[in-house]
Amino acid sequence: MKYIWLIPLLPGIGAAINGLAGIRYFSRKAAGLLACAMMVGALGVSLAAVWQLLALPPEARAVDVVVAQWIPSIPLMTRGGAVGAFSVPWGFRLDPLSALMILVVTGIGTLIHVYSTAYMADEPRGGVARFFSYLNLFCFFMLMLVLGNNVLVMFVGWEGVGLCSYLLIGYWYEKKSASDAGKKAFITNRLGDWGFILGVFLIYYTFGTFDFRAIQNAAATMPFETAHFGVLSFICLFLFVGAIGKSAQIPLYVWLPDAMEGPTPVSALIHAATMVTAGVYMVGRNAVLFSHAPQVLMIVAIVGVLTAFMAASIGLVQYDIKRVLAYSTVSQLGYMFTAMGVGAFSAGAFHLMTHAFFKALLFLGSGSVIHAMAGEQDMRRMGGLKKHLPVTYATMMVGTLAIAGIPPFAGFFSKDEILFRAFLANKAIWVIAVATALMTAFYMFRLIYMTFDGAYRGPAWATAAHGAAQPHDDAGAGHGHGPWHGPHESPTPMTFALMALAVGAIVAGFVGIPAALGGGNAIEQFLEPSFTASAVHEAGRDSAGVDQAAQERETAPTVSRTTEIGLMGFSVLIAVGGILLAHKFYVASPEISDQLAERWAGAHRTLSHKYYVDELYDATVISGTFASGRGLWAFDRRVVDGAVNGTGWVTIISSWFSGLTDTHVVDGVVNLVGRACEEASFWFRKLQSGLVQNYALWMLAGIFAFVSIYLFVR
Repeated sequence: MKYIWLIPLLPGIGAAINGLAGIRYFSRKAAGLLACAMMVGALGVSLAAVWQLLALPPEARAVDVVVAQWIPSIPLMTRGGAVGAFSVPWGFRLDPLSALMILVVTGIGTLIHVYSTAYMADEPRGGVARFFSYLNLFCFFMLMLVLGNNVLVMFVGWEGVGLCSYLLIGYWYEKKSASDAGKKAFITNRLGDWGFILGVFLIYYTFGTFDFRAIQNAAATMPFETAHFGVLSFICLFLFVGAIGKSAQIPLYVWLPDAMEGPTPVSALIHAATMVTAGVYMVGRNAVLFSHAPQVLMIVAIVGVLTAFMAASIGLVQYDIKRVLAYSTVSQLGYMFTAMGVGAFSAGAFHLMTHAFFKALLFLGSGSVIHAMAGEQDMRRMGGLKKHLPVTYATMMVGTLAIAGIPPFAGFFSKDEILFRAFLANKAIWVIAVATALMTAFYMFRLIYMTFDGAYRGPAWATAAHGAAQPHDDAGAGHGHGPWHGPHESPTPMTFALMALAVGAIVAGFVGIPAALGGGNAIEQFLEPSFTASAVHEAGRDSAGVDQAAQERETAPTVSRTTEIGLMGFSVLIAVGGILLAHKFYVASPEISDQLAERWAGAHRTLSHKYYVDELYDATVISGTFASGRGLWAFDRRVVDGAVNGTGWVTIISSWFSGLTDTHVVDGVVNLVGRACEEASFWFRKLQSGLVQNYALWMLAGIFAFVSIYLFVR
């Protein structure tokens, strides 16, 4: 485990080599092999480290590795008035939560890299190396985020994945919609990061440290802020603002659907399996803090369940296959935050893991469909594809059953755990979550039926015997495809990734079989130490020496085994109901969907325009920003520049007057004095005749004048 620093380093090396040399010198195959090899290496080190972690006793499963001293000791005042020694090591921590995350990032990341070698095969050689450099760089920062043992190391990874999302979403930067989507993601994330940074500052001011474990231990000794909004509540609220931006929750979710402008592997890696779950991971990493701020936890739960419901309702009417999955991602992230908000941190992390499998599978499956249809993404121009894409259809069906919550697929166990814990905590939240589950099953099977079932609705194609033909004007525009010969199954690297992820979507849930079904919920027991303080002071314990937060979770409301199984059965019935409705509307009687759209035209239009949120932002925030920018420019041009220019003119005019004064007054006086002296010297010069008798006469006149004045004055 002392070599866990290699886990982020290996993809970092791959990014550097491909970015510096691969763009110029590597073939497409070489660039892809290098990137995949680095991810396989990171996966191997991760598996070895997690295996060693599992060999330790549960209470000892937390290993810190300090690579170097990052920020040296600096005196800095904290909340108590003491001057602490501010220092930050560059350190990593492997514990159950980070172990789960590194397996998700490296495991699913490796499969997506393999998939990309075929999906991006038609891109320019340099573009492929650039793509894999960005992909490796993203994994480097994501692994840095989940392995960091203190807030600042996490923040480096947090900002890094934001940068990489901008680069990958805007990979096709010559396409305006892609470059705009990249900028939208970057700016929206910066809004959330404002809150995250405030939370980071307040953490050090309060605790005098950035180390996660030290923060958890210190927070465990503090009272629960149930009746007031104290410093812990503000810290958690600021951190949650950061999570809202990164994990696409209301009101900062708008960037994620537009992020589908990037290549499909980007959608699978960043916007399904890893980056968007960073906010969920961050809340879980600070579970003790959030547990002591119940008012903020309620905010988390409300924002999460409303986001889940809103995004699911939008997904009901989308026709772009990737946008349906994008809104599904936003909805499932809402589920994860709902779990965190009701205190079910293990359930949220469990759903994060299962969601990574089935959502990456669904995104890569959609990429296989787009590949088969030469870039087409509109489901209305598909249909009947299951005979052309049997592997893609079978694997996507597995992913769809998983996300719908059908047993025994992975999504059933994690989603049911969230619904169960929501039922115990707040019945209103549970009702909204169940309604969301119904819509999820409906719109996901709507996607399956519109894409794979029914009659083929896409463009016609000529067979190879009659010569290849382009199906329509923009066919092949997806990512550099050549002539199109009709729908076809994807190459082996793509189908291999789909099959591997399908296996994960089937078996990943078995680690969380609840006690009601005869299991031990192993994932919850494994993760629990990460959500509690490892060592708390006596002030934070009751008379029996139990951590307050852990005690509260243990004394949470419970129900009988029969009730729990009944709730499971109800959630399965809800999912089956959604599936049957989708079959009725899009297979058995497809005219019903059109009739409903006409009958409820206003609601349909509202959902199609995504509740007009983007339009609202355009009319307020964006237009207001541009208007304020124009106003500031006008103020600068007319007031600031006017003041500067006016000062210049005043200076010019005053200098002109100064010149006149200097020329005619100052110089005139000087010249007058000189002229007077010159004239006086002329007359005085005449008195110097050289005759002694004249001098004697002037002397006599002077004596006479002196004596006369004297006698007169007297």
